[in-house]
Amino acid sequence: MDPIERVEQIFADSIEVKTRSATELPEMIATAASLVADCLINGHKIISCGNGGSAADAQHFSAEMLNRFEMERPALPAIALTTDTSTLTSIANDYHYNEIFSKQVRALGQSGDILLAITTSGGSPNIIKAIEAAHERDVSVLLLTGKDGGEAANMLEEGDIELRVPSQITARIQEVHLLIIHCLCDLVDRKLFG
Repeated sequence: MDPIERVEQIFADSIEVKTRSATELPEMIATAASLVADCLINGHKIISCGNGGSAADAQHFSAEMLNRFEMERPALPAIALTTDTSTLTSIANDYHYNEIFSKQVRALGQSGDILLAITTSGGSPNIIKAIEAAHERDVSVLLLTGKDGGEAANMLEEGDIELRVPSQITARIQEVHLLIIHCLCDLVDRKLFG
């Protein structure tokens, strides 16, 4: 395939997944944003985690909360569990890589907080362990997935929310995850600050 045609095809595929997502996900995104806003109103925090591109998304969300999104406003409490290399490597070295997020959730998570867990496949063992730890700590889970939701989707409890992108392609799922994050930030800002 010609490189220009390939780029055009990637754009078309991305648009198609976003169009499907725009039909399937808005109500759940609005519900999730309301859950996040209520968490913050009640003095709690958002804890986020993911691997690879999903780690970058977790950090992106945290940065938007702590700094600002599109309006000037006070900082909002959010922590990305992916950013402290000393903690990550010590847990992975002393215990197991699968524990890098769950140990942090057990230490930092408090009843009323939200875990924003991001996994395109729903099968990341360290995300699954983080969800288990969140439930132990009475922390709600907001799960961003794709494909069939994987084991992570099957672990959700009442009050948890899954936002599943209707795609099997990791890159397309990640593109929509970023858009979902921006939607969440926008709706949270509007609910909290008008």
